[in-house]
Amino acid sequence: MGNQTQTAARQVGVLARYREFLPVTDKTPMLTLHEGSTPLIYAPNLSKRLGVELHFKYEGLNPTGSFKDRGMVMAVAKAVEEGSKTIMCASTGNTSAAAAAYAARAGLRCIVLIPNGNIALGKLAQAIIYGAEVIAIDGNFDEALRIVREITASEPITLVNSVNPYRIEGQKTAAFEVCDALGKAPDILAIPVGNAGNITAYWKGFQEYRQAGRIDRLPKMYGFQAAGAAPLVLGAPVANPETIATAIRIGNPASREGALAALRESNGHVDAVTDDEILEAYKLLAATEGIFCEPASAASLAGVIKLRRSGQLPEGLTITCVLTGHGLKDPNIALKAVAVEPRVVAASREAVMQLIREGHANE
Repeated sequence: MGNQTQTAARQVGVLARYREFLPVTDKTPMLTLHEGSTPLIYAPNLSKRLGVELHFKYEGLNPTGSFKDRGMVMAVAKAVEEGSKTIMCASTGNTSAAAAAYAARAGLRCIVLIPNGNIALGKLAQAIIYGAEVIAIDGNFDEALRIVREITASEPITLVNSVNPYRIEGQKTAAFEVCDALGKAPDILAIPVGNAGNITAYWKGFQEYRQAGRIDRLPKMYGFQAAGAAPLVLGAPVANPETIATAIRIGNPASREGALAALRESNGHVDAVTDDEILEAYKLLAATEGIFCEPASAASLAGVIKLRRSGQLPEGLTITCVLTGHGLKDPNIALKAVAVEPRVVAASREAVMQLIREGHANE
């Protein structure tokens, strides 16, 4: 896609750009914060190191800093179309930020349930400043989602978690963009898996693009979960999921069946990566390619590294790794991961030059 075309696409958002593939009617408001049209970034250094052609779908450049904006704009627009005045979600952070932003844009009330003490500060700040009513529960995400489902089943409130089918519809547009940018589907789409809505959405998008004749083959779907929150890998829910990657700290995925179908139908693969492997990939991506993502996003790269090291992926494949959120969502992890601080010296040219000559301005 040329620069002018890409800029024009960004100006209209995903509802207008992919209207023919979405449940948009004449009554659907063309809500947008100019989400979508995020870059697919080729990674020359990591491609050389890993022996594959590696691209990153950098979803952190959406308006609230994560892929959630694609599905949320669709879900909120349909809520408005259907006359809803209030939306509600459970969240580990990114969903609440997106829901709150699009609710503010549409003039809706937004209520968010979060696990107390288990949400990154940047994401909580977003939800609050956008005007959401944030309620913390003494429980995990799965318990928060259960409560939200119970309330929205009996009250005039629209649920906007990924069990809302309009969320999947909006999120599938990222698969379209990957194909538009590459001119084909990749051999493998590697993606972090938490609540499993995104892998479900990508697979739906690839299938619809092939049915429409836009691509002639489908990718294999490779999902990666954190080892402490890996219900799809283990084949059973995890009662108390734990991982540094808060966005995928989910023990009972709501879109489990959709994810399993994507893995099965694409002849794909699901695997677990440890927190150490996630942090290694997180730092490597920033230091070698200049891309700063949140820790959960790095699970996709961590999985590719793991499979290449173990000989389970052949050389030369075209692989797209989905990076679901921006690194500034959770800056505390970055500071802990590198464990360095700027050195303080006297305010003089000589003091600064002495550190530069020593070659290590950070401690």
